[in-house]
Amino acid sequence: MLVVDKPLVMGILNATPDSFYSESRFNDIDKVLLQAERMISEGADIIDVGGQSTRPGSIEISAEEESDRVLAIIGHLQSRFPQLIISVDTFFSKVALEAVTEGASMVNDISGGGRDANMMTTIGKLNVPYVCMHMKGTPETMQQHAEYENMELEILDYFVRKIDSCRKAGIKDVIIDPGFGFAKTIDQNFQLLQNLSIFKTLNVPILCGLSRKSTVYKTLGISVDEALNGTTVLNTIALMNGANIIRVHDVKEAKQAVALVNYVKASNVY
Repeated sequence: MLVVDKPLVMGILNATPDSFYSESRFNDIDKVLLQAERMISEGADIIDVGGQSTRPGSIEISAEEESDRVLAIIGHLQSRFPQLIISVDTFFSKVALEAVTEGASMVNDISGGGRDANMMTTIGKLNVPYVCMHMKGTPETMQQHAEYENMELEILDYFVRKIDSCRKAGIKDVIIDPGFGFAKTIDQNFQLLQNLSIFKTLNVPILCGLSRKSTVYKTLGISVDEALNGTTVLNTIALMNGANIIRVHDVKEAKQAVALVNYVKASNVY
């Protein structure tokens, strides 16, 4: 079980050649281990390994190709850093099973079980924490589905149903991710961030992934490479509004945001 009694930082480790942020792409095992070591030294609580690009318009790869990209990395990470919590970012039950067998101890599924009908039952049998994200469509089509009558209510209802499905599948440790940028416009992302605390009513940890996304760099009129400061601002707002885990490219700055938010909340002035 993942203990979330304080905000955690999840570092992103992409084993894909087309991630939207070039500095997060790693396909050489020595570079992967070096980056993981750096993130751990900066205080990463979890490292999330993904082999599938999920940026808007990205083309899906097969489970077999995804396994080829992530399994060796997970095995090396587990061997080098045995105490590390390793998450695998996948929507394939086959990859989830292989990754946990190789050393992962957590599954991060952007489809919330919608892409693979066997995912939830597989996670239930594996008895590992499961991140269930909200998305409509696929990464290739999701921006065509950013229409809601009442966005927060629709996402809340989605999670009520998904958490129930998770429990029925035997998943004890559910984490929800509202899916910033996944079938949401920039304005909708800001609205979702402002109203994030509504999801605290579900009594499960909330993960937020805002790191260097277009909500930051397009709003500021800058490049993704310049988006660290804006990312830190949005991560801070997310933490103030109830986020329990922030998924980031830049661990050191995220840990600093967590520390300062903890101080503010402890002072009882917010």
